[in-house]
Amino acid sequence: MTRYLALAAALALTLTACGGEDRKDAAQPPAATPSQTPSATPSAPAAPVTRSTTELTGALLELADLPTGFSEDNDEEDPDSKPFSAPTSRCKALVKYLNATKAPGSKASVSRTFTGGQEGPYIDYGLDSMGTADEVTDLRDAYAEAVDSCTKVSLKTEGSGNTTMKVEEITAPAYGTKPFAFRLTGTSGPKRGLEYAAVVTGVGDVILSVGVLAGQGTELDPATETAVIKARQVLKTA
Repeated sequence: MTRYLALAAALALTLTACGGEDRKDAAQPPAATPSQTPSATPSAPAAPVTRSTTELTGALLELADLPTGFSEDNDEEDPDSKPFSAPTSRCKALVKYLNATKAPGSKASVSRTFTGGQEGPYIDYGLDSMGTADEVTDLRDAYAEAVDSCTKVSLKTEGSGNTTMKVEEITAPAYGTKPFAFRLTGTSGPKRGLEYAAVVTGVGDVILSVGVLAGQGTELDPATETAVIKARQVLKTA
């Protein structure tokens, strides 16, 4: 199964630092006794954390962590597959995210997909090491901006044609740091009615993603909670 969620995917943001206004003192010191205020030493940014794929894999949910009735989906994903497209440039970023299989800037990336049967649900779990919590926040914010800028995308299904899918932000499960969630809903075409819900959230220097395809609308919250708890325990983040 193609990993639909690319958060494992985000564009690097160009952040512009905003300078503050010059501070004007109410009174100047006498010329005979000049006073020099030492400039404050900025705090050093947190050192990047290095995570191996082995470490991330150990923090990823396994079949034993899921309810009975699920099995692991071991289908090979096609790295060249690009099922999503859009007619407008406003959706360019989101299309890139949805078609990607790992996050740009990710130092290490792992994922697993589980299925409840041929009709679903399919639940995809991903962990991407970004090095620092700030990088995780930037990725999350970029993804939120991409969703906010796009109202619909097109999903191409082999042998079935294209399905138009509505894009909308939804209330995110309250687990991890700054969680963000969205939903794609088929509104016309062969996959009309198909739903894909996804969340991205921070676990320290790692971004965690959970995606649910063809679910009943109730899987995302408990799936995210379980994934965050295990990731925090294994990765030993706050």
